[in-house]
Amino acid sequence: MKISNENLLKTAVTLAILTVVYNIIEGIISVYFGLHDETLALFGFGMDSFVEVISGIGIWHMVLRIQKNGDEHKGLFEKRALKITGTAFFLLTAGLIISAISNIWIGANPHNTFWGIVVAGLSILVMWWLIHEKTKVGTSLKSDAILSDANCTKACMQLSIILLISSISYEIFEIGSIDAIGSLFIAGISFREGREAFEKSNHEKDCC
Repeated sequence: MKISNENLLKTAVTLAILTVVYNIIEGIISVYFGLHDETLALFGFGMDSFVEVISGIGIWHMVLRIQKNGDEHKGLFEKRALKITGTAFFLLTAGLIISAISNIWIGANPHNTFWGIVVAGLSILVMWWLIHEKTKVGTSLKSDAILSDANCTKACMQLSIILLISSISYEIFEIGSIDAIGSLFIAGISFREGREAFEKSNHEKDCC
């Protein structure tokens, strides 16, 4: 049974809202425990959650504009949403690289990484579901912006895996640089996603 574009757009709005709400909660928890336990990987993961919030709001706004104006300016709305996501990723990348180098230089060690393990495990499950649903809707609507948002969520799941590995590794080996190195991997993925978002937004044709 074929789903109408109107219902697909409503689903896209629902997924964007869920992305925003979940990542606000995840971001607050991750940043709080990242600062409290002095674990840069968890802190960086929390900041990435706020990038997900920005991306989700961009997609939410884009879909609402498409619902109001139809497909007339769809490409323009999608390009704007992609640029918002890309800019947020680049800002996160810069912050994480500076912080990681600083932590390695001064030899900072996290107090513990227990909450990194908990947050990462839950995030992997939630992000997997969101990726599946966003990809399905984005493919049906032929929307590069929604598919880019799904990739943003995929990057978040990859970050969750990195956070989980670095947190468990620190708990086992208690080597402080593992935490900083994990945050550098997070920065690398963030840069990749930001670059891809801008490449799509600068495409000669409409993003749609």
